[in-house]
Amino acid sequence: MTVTTGPTNRDAMLEKLTALDAEHAKAVAGGGEKYVERHRRRGKLTARERIELLLDEGSAFLELSPLAGWGSDFAVGASVVTGLGVVSGVECMVIANDPTVRGGASNPWTLKKVQRAAQIARENRLPTVNLVESGGADLPTQKEIFIPGGGMFRGLTRASAAKTPTVALVFGNSTAGGAYVPGMSDYVVMVKEGAKVFLGGPPLVKMATGEESDDESLGGAEMHARTSGLADYLAVDEHDAIRIGRRVVARLHHRKPHPDSSAVAPRGTDAVSRTNRGWAEPDADPEDLLDLVPADLKEPFDPREVIARICDGAGPGNEVAFDEFKPLYGPSLVTGWARLHGRQIGILANAQGVLFSEESQKAAQFIQLANQIDVPLLFLHNTTGYMVGAEYEQGGIIKHGAMMINAVSNSTVPHLSIMMGASYGAGNYGMCGRAYDPRFLFTWPSAKSAVMGPAQLAGVLSIVARQAAEAKGQPYDEDGDAQMRAFIEQSVEEQSLPFFLSGMVYDDGVIDPRDTRTVLGICLSVIENAPIEGTDRFGVFRM
Repeated sequence: MTVTTGPTNRDAMLEKLTALDAEHAKAVAGGGEKYVERHRRRGKLTARERIELLLDEGSAFLELSPLAGWGSDFAVGASVVTGLGVVSGVECMVIANDPTVRGGASNPWTLKKVQRAAQIARENRLPTVNLVESGGADLPTQKEIFIPGGGMFRGLTRASAAKTPTVALVFGNSTAGGAYVPGMSDYVVMVKEGAKVFLGGPPLVKMATGEESDDESLGGAEMHARTSGLADYLAVDEHDAIRIGRRVVARLHHRKPHPDSSAVAPRGTDAVSRTNRGWAEPDADPEDLLDLVPADLKEPFDPREVIARICDGAGPGNEVAFDEFKPLYGPSLVTGWARLHGRQIGILANAQGVLFSEESQKAAQFIQLANQIDVPLLFLHNTTGYMVGAEYEQGGIIKHGAMMINAVSNSTVPHLSIMMGASYGAGNYGMCGRAYDPRFLFTWPSAKSAVMGPAQLAGVLSIVARQAAEAKGQPYDEDGDAQMRAFIEQSVEEQSLPFFLSGMVYDDGVIDPRDTRTVLGICLSVIENAPIEGTDRFGVFRM
């Protein structure tokens, strides 16, 4: 399949990817060279080095929410690294404090990022490994952390009750509320002469009780291993702690409720072996994904071209790469069945931007079908929302749009969302945006999301203001109107861009389109840790 678009789409996407790399570099840099070097002089590993040693050699790590806190007063990444990785053959959620950023203190964005990671672990029944070194809450922002932060500890205990084990490897400070991370974990490893776990450090104890104490007697690793019993294992150094942590995970006896429908073939596996594993490479080159999305999102593009580059190609056991459902009805929404790394998925992909009544009804039926056969759904966003206008209102667009949103809301099979282009208005809801709790939601650098397009929103406000002036018999300030529209358009444009949305933790990360297949493959494997069961119970469909 040949892509006919010119080089401008690729140039625009590559420019966005360069900007994305620069923002990711800020997160990787942690607190900056000065603080990283100081951390190393103390004989400590960085958060990312700890993760690398923890994970199985050669396995992937899917980092989540790397741009959390972008655009705020806090460091990009929010002083914590979260992501999905394989530890001793077990898929785990990994959460690692970055002590080079303000001592690993938790700010409001840290909390949002960790809570999102905990939600993913809970929904997909994943063990969690916490790599702990944090001075606790960022005190100047305590009012935004203290109350909601309690939910993090509640979540740890509920995870244990749900038989999804939690492991804490404590490398340094775990102070105040942070002490409850090891306190509420199933397994605790502490580094000798490194870990310090106490509700209140020596200064606070002195202020509260007048007692003189030192770090080791108050909360040192050896004290917790020998006296308090909080530490289950005492590690001689950080490498030993990671070795013990891997051993703990290996003995969790964690197993998926059903075997993988397909394992990803290792690097170098020939095409015949890959086919025998139940999957084949896409029919079209994923590199072409850089060419597909127009620089101007008002120009439509065919999502079938995207599907051809992220899903398995045709082959034994997969006669067609994409088995389209209702191809002649509601053509602005493409629906159908495909396989991705051998796993069957249902796909809903926006074709021409606008959702009409036919597309809404088609979507509702397709979602019901996926629930009937327990198959996960993938939503590929490029929509400006549901169609407006007298003809469409009279035709029932509200009740038909509600039918689609009803189906998405009550569907119980796992949902995955990729925001490729526009995702505006209630179309974002119908296509399983963040508010509808997809298991995972990733964004391309080309995506935009808001209540409506910047020009439309500014225009609506202008019309309302003009009508208000006319109702009062006052002249309308045209110059002021032009300035207002320009300001609103710029503000909405900035707030609809991927970095802003990712900084708010409204997605799980901004990704290179060429990585979409790999990212989805990891996600589909992860969701198999929990039962995949559809529902036959939906709300009332207004016909």
